[in-house]
Amino acid sequence: MQQKLKNKQMIKYDNFFFPSDNLKDSKKFYSEVLGLPVKFDFGQQGMVAFKVGDEEPAIIIKDKNKFPNAKPSVWLEVENVRLLYPELMKKGVKFLSEPFKIHTGWVVEFTDPSENLLGITDYIND
Repeated sequence: MQQKLKNKQMIKYDNFFFPSDNLKDSKKFYSEVLGLPVKFDFGQQGMVAFKVGDEEPAIIIKDKNKFPNAKPSVWLEVENVRLLYPELMKKGVKFLSEPFKIHTGWVVEFTDPSENLLGITDYIND
């Protein structure tokens, strides 16, 4: 029961995603114009992340050539995506897929009633 209660909580912001028509120009804008340091650069995979102050969440730019359906989105960290997923489904949340594995854990994206894109992610590496 305690695990279920924890999974209902959105712990904190995880990352903010923005699509880019030109990754090189976006990288220059965020690093040179805004002065944000690069957190990681996976340019070959179509993503570059920028650090904002001492915050852990990053602004991650996604190359639309690699991610043609990319939309601005916010990911929220939760305790366990795979446990929260069925609870949110029962409440009518419209997911874009089933939870899937990424390098750092599990994630699943969904839309709110206004079609804004959100995601929940965890850091469970199993």
